[in-house]
Amino acid sequence: MVGIDSTLVEVEVDTAPAARINAQFSTVGLPDAAVRESRERLRAALRNCGYDPPNADVVINLAPADVRKEGSGLDLPMALALLGAWGALSRPRGAQAGEEGANGAGIYGISDYLFVGELALDGSLRPVRGALPIALLAREKGLSKVVVPRDNAGEAAVVTGIEVLAAKNLPEVMDWINGRAVPAPVKVNVGRLLEEGGEYKEDFSDVKGQHAVKRALEVACAGGHNILMIGPPGSGKTMLARRIPSILPALSFEEALETTKVHSVAGTLDNGGLVSRRPFRAPHHTISDAGLIGGGSPPRPGEVSLAHFGVLFLDELPEFPHAVLESLRQPLEDGHVTIVRVGNSVRFPARFMLAAAMNPCPCGYFNDPARECHCTPTQIQRYTARLSGPLLDRIDIHIDVPMVKYQELRGSSGRTETSAAIRERVMQARERQIARFRGEKIYANAQMTTRQVAMYCELSTDCSRLLERAMERMALSARAHDRILKVARTIADLSGCEQIEPAHISEAIQYRTLDRTYWA
Repeated sequence: MVGIDSTLVEVEVDTAPAARINAQFSTVGLPDAAVRESRERLRAALRNCGYDPPNADVVINLAPADVRKEGSGLDLPMALALLGAWGALSRPRGAQAGEEGANGAGIYGISDYLFVGELALDGSLRPVRGALPIALLAREKGLSKVVVPRDNAGEAAVVTGIEVLAAKNLPEVMDWINGRAVPAPVKVNVGRLLEEGGEYKEDFSDVKGQHAVKRALEVACAGGHNILMIGPPGSGKTMLARRIPSILPALSFEEALETTKVHSVAGTLDNGGLVSRRPFRAPHHTISDAGLIGGGSPPRPGEVSLAHFGVLFLDELPEFPHAVLESLRQPLEDGHVTIVRVGNSVRFPARFMLAAAMNPCPCGYFNDPARECHCTPTQIQRYTARLSGPLLDRIDIHIDVPMVKYQELRGSSGRTETSAAIRERVMQARERQIARFRGEKIYANAQMTTRQVAMYCELSTDCSRLLERAMERMALSARAHDRILKVARTIADLSGCEQIEPAHISEAIQYRTLDRTYWA
């Protein structure tokens, strides 16, 4: 694996009669510790499957030799290469000793196969990470069949154009290669998986009151905007955030495929198949910058990549370490994360919607009409100063979340508007954006560049005057100016309007709570 993509590795084996009692077994080609340890797993697995290894020196070369090999997925192809070198694989009729397969592999009948799997000591196959990227690699290289452990079969079978064979153990694979009992390829109904992924347990009909906040969330989802909710403890910020995926458009197959690749590499797939609903990630504020952005050796995806095409929810935003929050600036701006190590650079996708929540002060009750705030102005200033201006500029919508009144909580109106009804409006707005940006390589208003903002957010004289007054009174930055225009464009799309009107600009300005001298 290199990032979320795979690299083809060819296993070469050379054997010779051992010159001493203890035969030598060497693995070359930049193997890591997991690959080097496979020597002991191979010996035990082959012996326990009834194959008696000869007393021979063995050299296994993993090509290309200048690419570092990591993980345990090479166990199965290494075992098959050893068995081929020892003559345990059958030749087709008419083949002569010394002949090679169609692509020079040296093993008959499997020149169009790709093998991956970790061996247990009894010869059974255990799942590996990255089965989906591996299947995509096989299709790209023109290999028609992929042999994977059974637990990886549903994930790999999502890829069309290749046959995925689910193997239980090494003897079963040997029987297939030698022409006995080849199973039917694994099939997956991708359409049904995507349809099932559109169902959510959390629904906006469970939320009482908070109509202004639900409107702001609708605007955020319609345009792919980042949103910050500010309110006292118990006002429903987390409850609202967890329902955001239920009003987002369903994942397309291409989005689901790329999201599944990330989770496959990270080893976080729940059912071993396709990620069919938009991810929702909510890391704790004690997370490290490597845990949020990604890192390690080898580099692994962080929470921002696991939230790709979904929602990243950061509760208690000011409690996150400053370095962690500042590391969000690149993925929020670029939609990807680049992790650089000595001699290696890996890029992970990270195009997500940021939903954050915070209290207005350390105690949480500043400006609350029902509870008294005990924080001093200095404490409030220090608390809010943890969020830098550049980070806040990258959050399009700031919205107050007040406490729900008793009458709204216990009102007789019953359930409110459902997520399905809100999602319908969101999808209609998204369709307008997709049509507008056809050929632009973006799909939502939040992704517009400065050039695209100037092109698609033309303002009338009244709109320009309104925005100019807001810029002067609130001392907004140039980035905040563009954010307001993007949000106004989304509000216009929700209203079905081709042109941005003063009402749309006015509502977009109202979503800049932190710029309106909130703590003055």
